[in-house]
Amino acid sequence: MENIKIAVIIPCYNEGLAIAGVVNEFKCVLPQADIFVYDNNSTDDTCKNAKFAGAIVRSEKMQGKGNVVRRMFADIDADVYVMSDGDKTYDIAKTPLLIKTLLDNNLDMVIGARKEVDLSAYRVGHKWGNVMLTKLVQCFFKHKLNDMLSGFRVFSRRFVKTFPAISGGFEIETELTIHTLSTKIPMMEVDTDYFARPEGSVSKLSTFKDGFRILKMIVNLVKDERPLLFFSIISILFFLSSLSLGLPVIVHYFQTGTVPWLPRSVLAMGLMICFGLCLLVGFVLDSQRKSRYEARRFNYLRYNPVQIKQK
Repeated sequence: MENIKIAVIIPCYNEGLAIAGVVNEFKCVLPQADIFVYDNNSTDDTCKNAKFAGAIVRSEKMQGKGNVVRRMFADIDADVYVMSDGDKTYDIAKTPLLIKTLLDNNLDMVIGARKEVDLSAYRVGHKWGNVMLTKLVQCFFKHKLNDMLSGFRVFSRRFVKTFPAISGGFEIETELTIHTLSTKIPMMEVDTDYFARPEGSVSKLSTFKDGFRILKMIVNLVKDERPLLFFSIISILFFLSSLSLGLPVIVHYFQTGTVPWLPRSVLAMGLMICFGLCLLVGFVLDSQRKSRYEARRFNYLRYNPVQIKQK
């Protein structure tokens, strides 16, 4: 690893209590790496403590973790990128193992899957929300990941420079994962310990507000990446609704020869038309998705995999 350029990138918002310890740990396990702390409008001593610990400190004024990650990916050039939060909850000592896994297996992303060491590390809502959202993505994208929302990751240069980064907040991890799955980019999980925050440090993740935003991101990405499946599900709902309204009308017509409940009949026909339109939209968007996928793959293949430079 001495012959590759490694950048540690840490998005931060009010992590003054923990950031110096995080920077120092990375300096110990990756002495050759450049450590960047991107401050996101902190009101505490995050910047001062990060600079004192020896990090390169920069700022991103647009609030939200996704906005910070997009800026870091655009600004920094390296062969391998290590992303971590600044709250001292991740097992930084495992970073060399994550990098080795990436290099040995010619991967583009390795996720540090969190295994809680302290019972207080995960808030109950966060833990179950992570499980539910991970399972939801598993249903649509057929993966075997255990921790889709981990912020402890290692990336190759070609991943970072071809990742679109459209999200603005904590849904960035969801976007990273689904982009990898939908573009068929090689990745792997490595189990890492997950610790409780330092005393006095507070999580910025809102269980319900950010959970809803992550769910919304999943729905949008399923619509974009699996449009035929997405609109087929909607069309089935229209079909079943139309059937429940129209079947009694059809039965009555064959029994009496008259069409009763005219508004109900019109509504049933309208729902059947929506059923057909949804299927049509699904097929059209699926064709466009294939074109987008090919463009993404060609862009991805423009970059070489990480290569260890020979002395």
